[in-house]
Amino acid sequence: MTTRTNFVLVDFENVQPKDIGLLKDGPFKVKVFLGPNQSRIPVALAAAVQSLGDNAEYIVLETAGNNALDFHIAYYVGVLSATEPTAFFHIISKDTGFDSLLKYLKGKRIFAQRSVCIADIPYFKPVLPAAPETQVEAIIADLIRRKASKPRTQKTLLSTLHALFKKELSEQQLAALFATLCTRGVVKVEGTKVSYTLPTEG
Repeated sequence: MTTRTNFVLVDFENVQPKDIGLLKDGPFKVKVFLGPNQSRIPVALAAAVQSLGDNAEYIVLETAGNNALDFHIAYYVGVLSATEPTAFFHIISKDTGFDSLLKYLKGKRIFAQRSVCIADIPYFKPVLPAAPETQVEAIIADLIRRKASKPRTQKTLLSTLHALFKKELSEQQLAALFATLCTRGVVKVEGTKVSYTLPTEG
C-alpha cells in the first residue's frame, strides 16, 4: 500500500516547533517558511531539519509584508496539491487566518489541517481501530439498567456516554465507541433516532 505524502508547512514567524524530530523516517516532506528578518535559527531546529535530509527545506521570503508568509504558504499548498492531489497538507501555525483556506480546500477534497505543534498532526493520533471491550460492556450494562429511560437520539446517547465515563474520553474515542455499538447491532440508527437490541434485556 502506498503511503500518502504528508507535507508539513511551518509558519516559523508564528511557531518555532521544538518537535520537528518526530517527522524523521515518516512519510513527510517539510518546508520551513522564514521571514526576511529571521536570520538566526536555533541550533536544535537546524539539526532536526538537517536530519530529515532531502525531505526538508527552508523557504526564505525576500521581502517583508503583512501576511506575506501566509500567502507564500497558501501558494505552495496550491502548487503542491496540483502535482500531488492525494497528499495531506499540515500547516503548523497559531494563525487562525488559515482556517477559511483549509475549509475551502476540504470542499475541494484536498486533505489539509492546521496544527499548533507537530505532535498534534493527525498522523501521530491515528483513529482508534475499535473501542476497548471493557468500555463496551460497561455501556451495555448501563443501557440495560436504564430500562425504558434509555436515550432515544444519537446526540443524547453520545452525551450519556460522555457522562458515563466522567467526561474523560475524547470525541474520537466516543465516536469509536458509538461505531462499535452500531457494528455489533446493539444500537440501530434511523435518522437522528436510535433503538437498541441488548443481549440480556428483559
